[in-house]
Formats: sequence, structure tokens, C-alpha cells
Amino acid sequence: MTEAPSVQYEMPKAYEPGKVEQKWYQFWLEKGYFKPTIDPEKEPFVIIMPPPNVTGELHLGHALTATMEDILTRWHRMKSEPTLWLPGVDHAGIAAQVVVEQMLAKEGIDRHQLGREKFLERMWQWANSCRSAIATQHQRLGASCDWDREVFTLDKGPSRAVRTAFVRLYEKELIYRGERIINRCPRCATAISDLEVEHKDIAGHLYYVRYPLADNEKDFLTVATTRPETILGDTAVAVNPEDKRFKAMVGKKAILPAVNRIIPIIADEAVDPKFGTGAVKITPAHDPVDFEVAQRHDLPLINILNPDATMNENAGPYVGLDRFACRKAILADLEKEGRLVKSEPHSHAVGHCVRCQTMVEPIASKQWFIKAEPIAQPAIKAVTSGHITIIPQRFTKVYLNWMENIRDWCISRQLWWGHRIPVWYCRDCDELTVAVEDVQACRHCRSTNIEQDPDVLDTWFSSALWTHSTLGWPDDTDDLCYFYPTSVMETGYDILFFWVARMIMMGLTDTGDIPFHTVYLHGLIRDEKGEKMSKVRGNVLNPIVLLEQYGTDALRFALSTGTAPGNDIKLAPAKLEAGRNFANKLWNATRFVVRSIGSSGTDMEIKRNLLPLEDRWILSRLSRTVSSITSLMDDFQFGEAQRQIHDFLWGEFCDWYIEFAKIRLHAAGESPSPLPVLVHALETSLRLLHPYMPFVTEELWQNLRRQLPVVRQDTESIMITPYPEADVTTIDQQAEQVMESIIEIIRSIRNTRAHYKVENTRWIEAQIYAGKLTSAITPYTETIQTLARARPIAFLKKRKEGAQDENAQVLVLKESEVVIPMASMFDLEAEKKRLQKEIEQSQAEMARLKARLDDKDFLAKAPAAVIDKERQKLYTLSDKLERQKQQLPKP
Repeated sequence: MTEAPSVQYEMPKAYEPGKVEQKWYQFWLEKGYFKPTIDPEKEPFVIIMPPPNVTGELHLGHALTATMEDILTRWHRMKSEPTLWLPGVDHAGIAAQVVVEQMLAKEGIDRHQLGREKFLERMWQWANSCRSAIATQHQRLGASCDWDREVFTLDKGPSRAVRTAFVRLYEKELIYRGERIINRCPRCATAISDLEVEHKDIAGHLYYVRYPLADNEKDFLTVATTRPETILGDTAVAVNPEDKRFKAMVGKKAILPAVNRIIPIIADEAVDPKFGTGAVKITPAHDPVDFEVAQRHDLPLINILNPDATMNENAGPYVGLDRFACRKAILADLEKEGRLVKSEPHSHAVGHCVRCQTMVEPIASKQWFIKAEPIAQPAIKAVTSGHITIIPQRFTKVYLNWMENIRDWCISRQLWWGHRIPVWYCRDCDELTVAVEDVQACRHCRSTNIEQDPDVLDTWFSSALWTHSTLGWPDDTDDLCYFYPTSVMETGYDILFFWVARMIMMGLTDTGDIPFHTVYLHGLIRDEKGEKMSKVRGNVLNPIVLLEQYGTDALRFALSTGTAPGNDIKLAPAKLEAGRNFANKLWNATRFVVRSIGSSGTDMEIKRNLLPLEDRWILSRLSRTVSSITSLMDDFQFGEAQRQIHDFLWGEFCDWYIEFAKIRLHAAGESPSPLPVLVHALETSLRLLHPYMPFVTEELWQNLRRQLPVVRQDTESIMITPYPEADVTTIDQQAEQVMESIIEIIRSIRNTRAHYKVENTRWIEAQIYAGKLTSAITPYTETIQTLARARPIAFLKKRKEGAQDENAQVLVLKESEVVIPMASMFDLEAEKKRLQKEIEQSQAEMARLKARLDDKDFLAKAPAAVIDKERQKLYTLSDKLERQKQQLPKP
């Protein structure tokens, strides 16, 4: 049986994350805490990890995902729910293949020289190395996944699921192969879906070109185009049927410039009479609108591009040229022939590949598609009916808008890395065989002269099955029966359409049930200026470097600080430092408690009827905090929940309750020891914080446990202790009111000392008017004196309204007033001389500024910004002078 790692009774002075994190993670692993037990009597909590791509190491976006999902997972595990966080990795299709091809290029070879089989061997080598690195990095982040269930999208189980889903969709006639306009990336050398295209405004030109009429070359139509190289693929000129300018030309023929092909002049409502001249070229193989026009008018499709965007044999004299070189050449020829009328600047949106930013080419191609509309309808209903909730709610409208206007999904990719399409073509009967298992013969004619489709499926196809393929689908496994549907899909809002929508569609199609009940969308991580992180900007931060520098808990703290569903997150060094400081604050607080316990032999039972005010206050505040945190966590407000835990621990427990407890521990009196409440509040708070900062809370909790047998000896780790529940019986409004007033009094005196720069060794006087709270506060006179460095303190009756306290600082507080004689803080005469000198300096500077601003020559020549700056200086100085005069001691 694995024993908990040893913990020293004398805690080190400083927290060293590197000595703690690996120790506890290994302990958790060996204990099997991450592995859930199927319990039919309990409803499980399930998250399937969005699988990182095998393209390298984890980035900060992955660290954010891991942090948010681990918070959810640890919280539900502590609620005694069978909790599964299933990890996995994605083969990443295009992205991973590009990485390996770049590696090969450095060796002076390409994939075609290697051949498909050898290239895939290299891909597997790369993928396996990435899988190992990604798992290790997740573990360093504290991810409490069930690593025994880790899945790779190309593993046998998911691969069989992919083929099964494809075959079933094909049999339902929801998958088809057809010639359509697709987006082709010349760099990635494959078709890509509409979602993988980013449209950018390009400052281009609109070229006006003359198309002579075939029956009289002296007559012509002038056509406007932004892509003159595609003239070579024109199969018609079109005009709007309502455009009277071209009525007589419809039905005639035109001569295509550059290649002198005869093409018809047609009328179609798709033509905008206001664009260009009102006559447009129709290039069906390279434009989606033109493709639809061609379908209506039975026009041929002429593809002029090779896969690498060079001109093919249909380009006539321009064959072999790059597309942009062809543009220059054809423009030069048109100008030489007198057919280029003019060009004018024209900004237009052009599609670019989201992965490599190469300008994509629309091209007619035979590809495999999913009929999206039939499977989108149930996915729409799942959200509108409330079966699936999207958080934040504003993304529901975005989701529905996209789903209601969905287009067929191109799922074939001209790659080698991925799930190969399970279709075999028969060379003898031209029929297709679609099957889950590999086939050796045509199912139609039994010929063995067959060939499998060379393409692979879009990466997002296998990702769309992720919630059920990881649990054993299409088999009716125990995991699938118990853990599906899953509970929460936590991911970035940027892949709502790429992934989340498709999971909902495919989950419903494959299983008949929704894949998850809740979609939680987090934002993107930006730098402290709000800029998107990128290698080009040089602001990319490596999470592993950060956790080594600050500690894993500090990184997790920084990533979850200020988070709100769907909002982007600014990550600045200050947040990381705040996380490290918080861990150190907790360390010091626990170290104090552990050392105070020592060999005191104090009975750790809390005797509620004997508790002094501060004990009742901290227990009340603890209960309110627990109640609020539970509500916030239920509402997925993790950033606010973390803030409230931090504020309670730092701002109430550490800064105030411990300070009050120190005074009682040092005093030799008969008041009950604060240790039972100190231990209870600390131990409860550590459990409250554990999902956010698992390593430091485990180390501190174990230190408490070793010192005090009373602390959960039946439980070996904080991560399997119950999550705190609010004890409403400890709510004490009166204790909170009185303690808040005491704290306010101490804080106000401290702030006044700081404002007047009173030496720490100097005691100052204070008169306190606490009204109805006087009798409750008076017993804390010594505490106020000690913590505020104020002596003597006098509690007086209510001050007269409008009473003047010359040479005294009057602090008006919520429940009381504090009057501090100025003479108790400093020498009045010396202070008067100092302030008079400062007043004289301020007056002299004001006179200089006023003279400058009265100078007409200055006002005429100086820039407006400079004049405004001088006026602002004068305003600020005037305000400062007024405050200096108010501070001047009265004679």
C-alpha cells in the first residue's frame, strides 16, 4: 500500500514548488485517485479533454483548458461523484503533416520521394514523441486525468468508430461524392472546409477587359474582373436579364481573350448590374457563384490550375506559370492587344488558409461531403429545447445562426496522414465498396481489381465523434453506458463551429443522444496589452517555463484570475507574481498554525458556547464564503469564486484573524485558545481552494494532518476529502458587524499613520466614538492599540454634530468616528514649517504656469497637446495647494 510522502514537522521557511509538485502528483497516481469507479447508484461527472494536436508542445491555451477542466474535475470528485476526466490527443491532419514535411525539407527530401508507407512511419514516430511530451506536460500542470483511458484519434478504437460513422452516414445517403467548388490550399496541397478559410481584405485592382463579339469583332462587351488569370477558364459572359443595356447581346457569342475560345453570352439573375460594367465573366471551375450559374445553364467546367496553383494544360500559352506570374503575363498581353481598357484600385475579401495563411483557390473538384442540413436540425433542437446549455448564453445565438445557415461539409483531404476514407473503387465495374473493414474484392462484381480512395478524412470528422468514440462506441461498452452523455464540454469559443457544433450533430446521429449537457466556452489568452499572442509579435509564453519560474499553482492561479465565460484573458507577469505571493502567504499562515500547535496539547474541539467575538466572526465569514463559492461554482463563475476564496484567505483569515489570534496566544489569560478555530478555518479553506491550487494545498493539508490526528486521519489526501459545505448555524451578523467596525478603526489609523509618514516606533493617540457598538468594541482596546500602534485610546460618547477638532485628523467611518490629535503624530511647529515651504513652492510653480498660459506668443506657437498638458499641470497643482493648506496646523 502506497504511503503518503513524508512531511516535516518543522515546515521550511519558504515554499519551494519544485520539491512538492512531483512528489504529490506521483502519490495521487499511485493511489488511483484519478480513476473513477462505476456506481449505478450515483450520477457521474464526465469531461472529455479537447485533444491537443501532435504538432509540438502545449501552449498557454492548452494550459488554460487544463486548468479550467481540472478545477471542475477536482471539485466534483470532492463532491463524491464518480468523476471521469478522459485525456486524449489529436492526430491533427494537415497541421501535423506540415510539421513533418518541414522536417523532411531540412533533410533535402519530400514525402513523395519517401513514399506513403515510409512517410507514415515518420509521422508515427513524430506523433508518439508528441503524445509522450503532451502527457508529461499535462501532468506537470496537475491535470487529474484517468491516464489509463488516454486515447489517440488514430488508435484502433477511434479509427473503427470513424469508419463505422462514415459507412452509416453513407448508407443513409448523408455522405456523397460530388463535384463542387471547394477551397484548395496550394501550400497544404489539399481541400479545406469553409471554416478553415479566413477572409482578409486585399487592396487589389479591378481590371476592365474587352471581349469581342464573334459575329463582329468591332463590337465588344467590357467585363470587369479582379482575377484576370481566370479568364482562361471562362465558359460564358453573363448579364442580368433585366439590364436593358445588354438585351440585344443575350444569345450571341463572344471571343475569349488570350485563347480565342468562343463562349456564349447568357442572362442570369445572379449578375449584379451595378458591379463593374454590368457584364461579368463566368468561370465555373473557380468561383462558387459561377459554378451555380453553370449548373443552371449547362456550361462546361474548365479547370486551369494544377494542385500547386500553377497553370495547367488548359491555360494555353501560360501553362506552367505560377498563378500570380500568369496574372502579370496575361495583363501585359491584353494591354499589347488593346483589350485592357483600364484598371482601378479595388479592395475585396480574399480567402486565406487559417493554418499557413496562403491565399486559397476556389476550384471545382470531386470530393466527399456530408449533407449537413438533415443532421443540423436535431442539433438545433437540442439547444433550443434546453437539453444543451451554452455558457455564456450569448453564444447560443451565434451557434443557432451558423447552424440554421449551414452548408454541406467537405470531409475529404488530399493528405496521407489521417483516417483514410473507407471507400474502394472497382476498375472493372466502376462501382464503389464502402465498408468498415478493409476489403479484398468488389462487393458488386467480386473483382479484386480495386483501389482504396487515396484521400483521408478531415481531422474534424474524427474529432466530431470524440465524446462517444473515446468511450468505446460503436460497441455497447460499460463506459459508454455509464459515462455517456458526458457532463460538460469545456473549450475555447473559437472552435464553437469547428468542433462543438459538429460533436452535437454527430453525437445525436450516432447515439441518438446529446454528447453533453453543458458547453462552457472560455476566452483566448492575450498579453498584458490585450494583444493576441503570436511568435511574430514575440509575446508567446511557454507554460512549462512559467511553472518552473513561478510554480504550477501560481500559473493556475494567474490563468483563472479574472476569468469569466467567453471573455478573453490578459496574462501579465503581475498575475503570476500574485499567484506566487498567494502561495507563499498560505505557506506562512499554515507554518504559523503548525508551529503554534506544537506540543500545546490543546483540545481541538470547538466549544461554540465559549467562543469570543473574533472566533464567531471568522466562522461566520467562512460559512458565508463557502455558500457563495458553491453558488458561483454551480454557475460556472470560476474566476469570481477564486477571487472570493483569495480575498477571504488573504484579507480576512491571514491579515486579521491570525493577527487577533497571535495576541491571544501570547497573552496569559483564561480566554479559550484560538487554535481549534484556526485549524478548522485553515483546513476548510485549503479544501475550498484545492481545485484551483492542488499542490500547495495538499502539502499544507498534510502538514496539518501530521500534526493533528483529529484532522481526517481516515483520509490520505485532500483531493478525496469532502468539498466544504456551508454551516448556516455559524452565521453571526452581530459578530460580523462589530468585527468589521474594529477592523475599520484599525485600518483607518494605520492609513493615517502611513499618510503622514509616522515612524513605526511612535505611538499615536486616538479618540473613538463608537456609539451603540462601544460596549462591544471596548474589550478590544488592547488589540486595537497593538495592531494600530495607538496608545492611549479613549472610547468617548457620541461627538457633537459640527464639532471642530482643530489640529486633529477626524476619520468618519461606517459605524464610528476616530479623532487623532496631530500633535501625537509629529511636531506641529516642524510640520507647519515643512508645509509652508511646500505651499510656497507650489505657489511659485503655479505663478510660472499662469504666466506661460497668459503668454499669447506661447499660445500661438505651441502645439495644442502641449498647451493642454500645461493646463492640466496647473489644475493638478491648484488641487495640491488646496490640500496642503488644509493640512496646515491651526495656530
